[in-house]
Order: sequence, then structure tokens, then C-alpha cells
Amino acid sequence: MSVQAQLTKGKITLKGSARIVTEFFMYGINSILFQRGIYPVEEFEVKKKYGLDIWVSNDQQVQKYLEKIMQSVEEWLSMGKINKLVLAVNSREARETLERWQFDIQLVEEEEVVAGEKPKPPKSEKALRMEIQAIFRQIAASVSFLPIIEEKCTFNILVYADSDAEVPTTWTDSDPLHIKNAEQVRLRSFSTDAHRVEAMVAYRRDPDLC
Repeated sequence: MSVQAQLTKGKITLKGSARIVTEFFMYGINSILFQRGIYPVEEFEVKKKYGLDIWVSNDQQVQKYLEKIMQSVEEWLSMGKINKLVLAVNSREARETLERWQFDIQLVEEEEVVAGEKPKPPKSEKALRMEIQAIFRQIAASVSFLPIIEEKCTFNILVYADSDAEVPTTWTDSDPLHIKNAEQVRLRSFSTDAHRVEAMVAYRRDPDLC
């Protein structure tokens, strides 16, 4: 196989992976917004994805906001220029971050094939789906360990891209929205043949329990 053919094949793999990861983020963010009660239940509808029922916002403004962000996210993923995406849940009145859902992104390095050995087979669709299912189940189960959100909230999406990434003019630099004295829970991860995504959630510790 020629070098040019290998490069072309690599680009296709990376682009395909970028699409998978971006789709996960889109459904994952919607699921978190529903499970954490950021918007009323009637503003969501069920969609079948990954063999699961996932609640997705039917608010056009929310979807347009997410789609606009994901357009850049997919482009940067396909170029290997993004390393983290964060969903921050913020108190509307106090403007304080209550939860910070973080997804760390790494490029999967290709293993060198030793002469005489078979190359590692590509990841099966079933194995990938099972890994993603596990994360969505954890998101749904998060209500069992995360504090109840009793105040009205908004959310922000933070994207950590390389300095040479072409950023839309409508985007602005943001505070990292860290939570002081936060509790952290690491969630499951999933990987394609090109990307690995590791998830965790940080939340404000209940002062009454300190």
C-alpha cells in the first residue's frame, strides 16, 4: 500500500471517529440537561439511540446553540485539535457553577505492527455501542449521588482547542468555571479507533454535609 493511500485511509478513520464522538456529545449533553432537570420535562422528547431511549430537548434555541458548537467540535476532532469539552451547569441567580461535566479527549496512537504479526482488528460496532451505553446509564443514575438542583439554572459549553484552531468570531474566551472544594466522580470511558473519551463530573459539595 502506498503512503498516499495510508494517509487517505487515516483521514477517513479520523473523520468517521470525529462524527461518532460529536454525536455522542450531542446526545450526552441533552441527556444531562434532562436528567439534571435544567429544563421542564415537557421540553424533551424520547429518541432511540445506541439501543437506548434518550431524552432530547425539543427547544429550537437549545438545539441551534448545540448544533452550532458541534459543527466546530466535529471539525476540530477530525483535525486532532481538541482535547476537552465541558458542560457547566450554573445557578441563574448566584451565577455559580454547580456541576461541571468534563469529557477529556485523546487521540489513539496506532500500535506498530511487528513483522509476522497480525495488526490489531478495528473495534466492533457492538463493543463501541456497549461502552457508550454504559456512560448513558451512569448519566441516568447520577441522580442517585448528585445533589438535588432546586434553583433555576443555565448551562455553558466550554471547548478546549489548540491555539492554532480556527475559532468562530462569535465565540469568546471563558472562565474555566471550576467548582471550589468540589467532589468528583469519574465515569466510564469509550474509544473508537482514533479517539478516546474519558468522562467525569464535579459538583458542589453540600455545605450541610461538610
